[in-house]
Amino acid sequence: MVFLVILAGGVVRMTQSGMGCPDWPTCFGRWIPPTSAEQLPPDFEKYLKTQDIDHTFNVYHTWIEYINRLLGALLGVFIFIHFIWSFKKFRKSNQQIVLLSLFLLLAVGFQGWLGKKVVDHNLAVVKVTIHMLVALLIAAVPLIIIYKLQAAKKIEAKFLKYLSYSLIVILLVQIVLGTQVREQIDEISKSLKYQQRELWISRLDDMFIIHRSFSWLVVIGAIALWFKSRTINSLQPGVLFILAVVLATIIAGLVMAFYSVPAIAQPLHLLLASILVLSVFSFSLRLK
Repeated sequence: MVFLVILAGGVVRMTQSGMGCPDWPTCFGRWIPPTSAEQLPPDFEKYLKTQDIDHTFNVYHTWIEYINRLLGALLGVFIFIHFIWSFKKFRKSNQQIVLLSLFLLLAVGFQGWLGKKVVDHNLAVVKVTIHMLVALLIAAVPLIIIYKLQAAKKIEAKFLKYLSYSLIVILLVQIVLGTQVREQIDEISKSLKYQQRELWISRLDDMFIIHRSFSWLVVIGAIALWFKSRTINSLQPGVLFILAVVLATIIAGLVMAFYSVPAIAQPLHLLLASILVLSVFSFSLRLK
């Protein structure tokens, strides 16, 4: 569900639908968004006057953004059920699980509040970046819970553990750099009225070069992870999956760079990066 919400968020940005609903939690003051301009409330301009967006109603942008919100709300429902279930089953036998479930619930609540702030501040880049990092945190907590429930014996590999932590840090830095590049793409595409995609990459500043060059650290880190774990058979499926996702993520990035930022590549690149950082985190949980 978290990955689905992340993918939906990527589609929102890909289609420039981030302000399709200019207010939160309602959309144009309604719980069910309008499907035509005729259904807009008489005072709908009050929702737009503080936003730097086109004031022409676009039903596709509105519903793409609204579906993203609905998926986020559905995730919140699942996590609320998860907390109640955890409390009922583990409140006496394993309070760590209950506390992690409570933290997960609070993190989703914070993410919802942050989503409102992102809308209120017209997709401010810092808030969008934090929004993404919190999503990764929400995805990481269930992995911790799963490993605690499995109670599997960890593998003694201290250096490998630190190496996986280092790779996680590198990946998080790379994701932050990527959100900065994505913000520039948003500004460039808007200035060109979302046309002339072949010019978008050429107008990026040095942040794009840094982001592209930083990917070599990711590759080196993933190869080092494989090299140090090659003698531990039980770790091979996990590390080979990490290498495959690294390759797929880089290919998606190259497609964007050399093929004029095709729309489908943007959310795919984001989804693969998210899967990658959580795969490395899952790998690290198996080590001590």
